[in-house]
Amino acid sequence: MDPSKIFTIVGNASYVALAAVALWGAYFVVLVMSRVNRKRFKSEELQDSFMASIEPDLRKGRFEQVIEVCQNDARALPQLIAFACTNKVFGFKKVQQLTMDRFQRDVLADLDYNIAWIVTVIKTAPMLGLFGTVAGMMGAFGKLSSAANVNPADLAKDIRLALETTAIGLVIAIPLVMCMASITNRIRHMQDLVVSGIGQFLEAFKEGLSRRGEDSTTK
Repeated sequence: MDPSKIFTIVGNASYVALAAVALWGAYFVVLVMSRVNRKRFKSEELQDSFMASIEPDLRKGRFEQVIEVCQNDARALPQLIAFACTNKVFGFKKVQQLTMDRFQRDVLADLDYNIAWIVTVIKTAPMLGLFGTVAGMMGAFGKLSSAANVNPADLAKDIRLALETTAIGLVIAIPLVMCMASITNRIRHMQDLVVSGIGQFLEAFKEGLSRRGEDSTTK
């Protein structure tokens, strides 16, 4: 087979690879966005309202009522509060450590894992585009070197392939960079709210333990 035809086939295959990479990146953008939206309160006011609704029970040591309210709420803060109240027997300091560890492991680490795929797509798409460019140009030069009379239309196809794949790679990567900025801001906002909420919870939780005679800060 004519080597120039091989390069043309390879260049055309890069379109398929670029389409697959674009779909993969879009899937993880939607996945991460949806998970962040499920895990966070939409505003600080909504979180404050939620905390105000459970704080009286926390301060009075009525942890069973707090667990009942929180356990069916998929957002990060209620789940962490339910986890902490369920493990109250370990004492305040241990529960504080376990709660923060769980937030890092089950919420932030899970998001980081999925974000890593978006970053991979951002890096891969331009490289696939460049690969298509190289293949297209090699196909064009192969035709120039193997034929005395070259059809300009054939050369134009290879050159067009070379330029299009580069452009497509950038078209995939640039919107994903913007999406990553939006995702990062949302995660930081969620993290700030959750940390603030946990601090507020722990203060009331400690008072509730004391009222029940379960303040085991020395454990």
